[in-house]
Amino acid sequence: MEISGLISAVLIGFVIGAVGRFVVPGRQHIGILWTLVVGIAAALIGTALAMVLGVANTDGVDWAEWLIQIGLAALGVAALSRMDRLS
Repeated sequence: MEISGLISAVLIGFVIGAVGRFVVPGRQHIGILWTLVVGIAAALIGTALAMVLGVANTDGVDWAEWLIQIGLAALGVAALSRMDRLS
């Protein structure tokens, strides 16, 4: 992966993680680094899932892919926040 690809992954991961965190109601007890990690993972897994479902490459904005990624990020943020409260 080139440096531009890495920077893009981090930026997209940050946006996906932030939106996923915004979607989860209440206060989340995880830091910005975990939000970034969850966002990057959600972006990568969401893209793969969108490819399997056949909605990854469409004309215009890939809304279905974004919704999958944001949903996965919200699940990840909620899971990490819940794990932090349990420990």
